[in-house]
Amino acid sequence: MADKTPPQKLTLERVFASPTLTGAAPRALKLSPDGTLLTSLRPRADDRERYDLWAVDTRTGVARMLVDSAKIGSGAELSEAEKMQRERARIGGTRGIVAYDWAPDGKSLLVPLDGDLFVATLDGKVRRLTATKTAELDATTSPKGGFVSFVRDQNLFVTDLQTNAERKLTRDGGGTLSWGLAEFVAQEEMDRTKGAWWSPDDKRIAVARVDESGVAIVSRAAIGADGTKVYDQRYPRAGAANAVVDLYVMNVDGSGQVKVDLGTNADIYLARVNWAADGKTLFVQRESRDQKALDLLRVDPATGKSAVVFTEHAKTWLNLHDNFRGLKDGSILWSSERDGFSHLYRWQAGQWTQLTHGPWMVRGVVGVDEAKGLVYFTGNRETPIDQNLYSVALAGGAVTLLTEAGWWNTAVMSRDASHVIVTRSNPSQPEQTYLADATGKRLSWVEENRIDATHPYAPYLAAHVATTFGTLTAADGSVLHYKLLKPQLTKGQRAPVFVQVYGGPGAGRQVTDAWGGALQQYLVQQGWVVFSIDGRGTPDRGVAFEGQIYRAMSSVEVDDQIAGVDWLKKQNFVDPARIAVYGWSYGGYMTLRLLERKPGVFAAGVSGAPVTRWELYDTHYTERYMGNPATEAAAYMQSDALGHADAIADPLLLLHGMADDNVVFENSTALMAKLQAAAHPFETMVYPGQTHRVAGPGISAHLWKTILGFLDRQVVNKEQK
Repeated sequence: MADKTPPQKLTLERVFASPTLTGAAPRALKLSPDGTLLTSLRPRADDRERYDLWAVDTRTGVARMLVDSAKIGSGAELSEAEKMQRERARIGGTRGIVAYDWAPDGKSLLVPLDGDLFVATLDGKVRRLTATKTAELDATTSPKGGFVSFVRDQNLFVTDLQTNAERKLTRDGGGTLSWGLAEFVAQEEMDRTKGAWWSPDDKRIAVARVDESGVAIVSRAAIGADGTKVYDQRYPRAGAANAVVDLYVMNVDGSGQVKVDLGTNADIYLARVNWAADGKTLFVQRESRDQKALDLLRVDPATGKSAVVFTEHAKTWLNLHDNFRGLKDGSILWSSERDGFSHLYRWQAGQWTQLTHGPWMVRGVVGVDEAKGLVYFTGNRETPIDQNLYSVALAGGAVTLLTEAGWWNTAVMSRDASHVIVTRSNPSQPEQTYLADATGKRLSWVEENRIDATHPYAPYLAAHVATTFGTLTAADGSVLHYKLLKPQLTKGQRAPVFVQVYGGPGAGRQVTDAWGGALQQYLVQQGWVVFSIDGRGTPDRGVAFEGQIYRAMSSVEVDDQIAGVDWLKKQNFVDPARIAVYGWSYGGYMTLRLLERKPGVFAAGVSGAPVTRWELYDTHYTERYMGNPATEAAAYMQSDALGHADAIADPLLLLHGMADDNVVFENSTALMAKLQAAAHPFETMVYPGQTHRVAGPGISAHLWKTILGFLDRQVVNKEQK
């Protein structure tokens, strides 16, 4: 007899409860140096925010916990510096082990936990390396495994792993001066989290020296439930002074310090630092303040003298990448958008060879096999909504697809480029991880994460709604990709629409062939049509597509969102009078600009942690797209959400974490004051102690109950036409 049990419906409490409905989704995947173990961080079944270190034997598939964070952790409160680092890495609120580092001999791992450092061996034993009141940050094992470097009290230290002798390499760190740490904008906007780089032979370290004395102070009130702490945060707002970043090279004992010649202009960005394989040359990427020029410098580590190898130029801005590789023959592997799309190039003796071609984007270099003459990389040749793994010869030629189309794939490769760990998902399958050889052939599952009877999502699978993808055409003829999830409707029934928007450059794409999580499924089960469209200005589509927002934020992005809404209103399953828009961060900003530029189009808007004035946001992000506010005042005025707030006529819910150190709370309080002065009613919910990531046990469910309660009043229960 057939099972007639109705599909189990999701609740908000279950969406955010432990274990996560995504199933086993390991992060920080790495292969041991000999390739026999695949290590990762996994959330606990009873606490989805706490991670432990696990290992899987790649030969047998047997998994075991290497380090139990609950057993060796002290539970000590993190320092403010480490909290900020985690916010920059988008893992704020995560507990337990958040990073680790393999020793080169494959016999041990360095594990930072609760502000101290531990060394774990494969037999399950863990020894403490540090025990101090002050946190050790950015711990790294040297390439040959002889030392561990870390930052304590804003100075760089090195510990000899054979003798446990600890040496302080710098001494003047403190206050506004630090050694070995990435400055705020490097972490938040440049995807550079490191401030110290070991030479391959363990003999030298390149170290960033950051002086923030000239950076303006933002008095950030971290308002919590039990009181308020005021932090004088050095926050470089658009048009204001950045930190001065110098680069030094020193011996492993701190002697022989030389300053790297980064040029006479101190107002630049230290974008990337890489050592040549033989340790005889240091390569430094120097980015201009306006982000239209990027120099690759060749540095003599013994003297600090530098010379320009080549320079990249852009009419709008340059997107930084991590695709530099110094090859053994002296050539350089590089990626560039010089032909309008990100592609791989090889530079040798002043000559360029383009390795990949076409109207698609190379994302990241995953590995290089110089012996076989191959480079492995991720990209989106098949479709902009997918990401796949490919290979191409270092001499150029045909590009080979190594993963299955119809998935969003990421990859981590072994050092010898013989094996690769592929993690993939699609809208109907949460993340799966498998081990493959260099041809892409799957050798074994690391985590199949199949939705069987034991999977956390199994009770809800029968009610799972498939995601539909499609395309629309922008005013300039550009192809725009959208995704749509539709509830089951009776004939003639018209549903409300939840438009989820980000719309900004650099990150936050909504339309990808990846697992979307259980929250959107919950919204569909509540009767919402869920819709997103990636308009012009979003990444991974080339210079012409992304660059249309240059000095014109909230121009074409708004137009393209409205094009999506216009299409929605023509669908026979949509109630055109009940369309809501929701976004967070840049999406929160977009929500405000949509309500301002197109009053009456949306029944209501929900704006989370929005930037309301770009002059309040940081230099590297804002100036990349908008220029300097002192010289581009008209562009800032046009893009300003605060200055146009009087135009908001539709119901608005404003949300913000009261300890946000990224989009500071002042953005929302300024908007509140403006709306109140205009006697315009709005609703708001603020979260004490929460940062840019408003989430956690209880908090996530409260946030979404607040959002959906507002939308029930303003949208769902609005009379249908």
